[in-house]
Amino acid sequence: MNILYYDCFCGISGDMNLAAMLELGLPADHLKSELAKLNLTDRYTINITKASKHGIMGTQLDVLLASETDEHHTHRNLADIEKIINDSTLNDNIKKLAREMFTRLATAEAKVHGTTVEQIHFHEVGATDSIIDIVGAAIALDYLKPAQVLASTVQLGGGFVECAHGTIPIPAPATIELLYGAPTKTGLVPFETTTPTGAVILAHNVDVWTDTPQMTITKIGYGLGKRDLSVPNMLRVYLAETKSDIVPEKQYILETNIDDMNPELYSYVEEKLLSAGALDVFKTPIMVKKGRLAVKLSILVTPAKEAEITKIIWTQTSSIGIRKLAVEKIALKRSLEKIPTEYGELTIKRAYLDDVPIKYKAEYEECKLAAERCGMPISAIYDAVARAMDNNNADKS
Repeated sequence: MNILYYDCFCGISGDMNLAAMLELGLPADHLKSELAKLNLTDRYTINITKASKHGIMGTQLDVLLASETDEHHTHRNLADIEKIINDSTLNDNIKKLAREMFTRLATAEAKVHGTTVEQIHFHEVGATDSIIDIVGAAIALDYLKPAQVLASTVQLGGGFVECAHGTIPIPAPATIELLYGAPTKTGLVPFETTTPTGAVILAHNVDVWTDTPQMTITKIGYGLGKRDLSVPNMLRVYLAETKSDIVPEKQYILETNIDDMNPELYSYVEEKLLSAGALDVFKTPIMVKKGRLAVKLSILVTPAKEAEITKIIWTQTSSIGIRKLAVEKIALKRSLEKIPTEYGELTIKRAYLDDVPIKYKAEYEECKLAAERCGMPISAIYDAVARAMDNNNADKS
């Protein structure tokens, strides 16, 4: 399985990311021609050069704005940026990924500034160069097509930085909001090493955070930052192969014992937890001290969702204590596919081992709707899926 691994020993910015992607094989002409589809070429030029930091050669990418003055007075909101993306002739995958990253960025900015996603006006990150960085990241991922994206602990830097709102501490509030739950470090240098643009690229695309990836490296890219620091100011990204589709992912199990809550409430709490991003929720009947019957509520979460899930436990249950267990989860690679059946198109989830499909499962909610629509037992819908899969396998053989 091919993977992309971000080694963020000196952080990440949008231009450093694009420069590293060029070294990994993204053709400069392809990047420029795709970005031209945004119809912003009168606002910028892209300058790509080779340079070195502390004796290490890499690529530096600069987005040169046609008019700095105009950019400083251009405060786009999310709808403005989505219109630029939607009106382009970029492919649907790039558009979707770019819109999702900007929405994530807008959500973080809105929370920091105490407003709504619709009302937030981007300043630095709404400028043309940041649009180029984020849409460029989507173009790079669409071109390189890694099966998984991994990243190391992210160095954020330190000190203070000037922005449209004045002097703010490093990490910038939006940066740390985006990387909430991800492994980070600070203080390597008294400067900003991870920008909000770089943070959203990681936050939205990284599948696994690890400092010890098991991989066979096939290519290395160095994206250089502009500032000269006491350490190499660069982002190192690897293209690599893993022997298996199964890559360990760091997750947490949050557990709490509850003996004083109305059992009818568990269904509601479970729905809230799953809609907030919990990977799994399960309940175990237990007996606690003084012979009381209780329920052990267990929730599997990613580091990024831990804080949100914890808040739901505090506010929606009677719990006053939570246990946190670090676990490593391994899972087969999966894909969703539509298959035709006598009751209409239905979705199955396929699971792969070393890129070979080994099992599948029909999606319950779609089978339930089909059963209600057709007036059939749900078991008949599952049987129809099985027949369709048998016919499909027979055709392939």
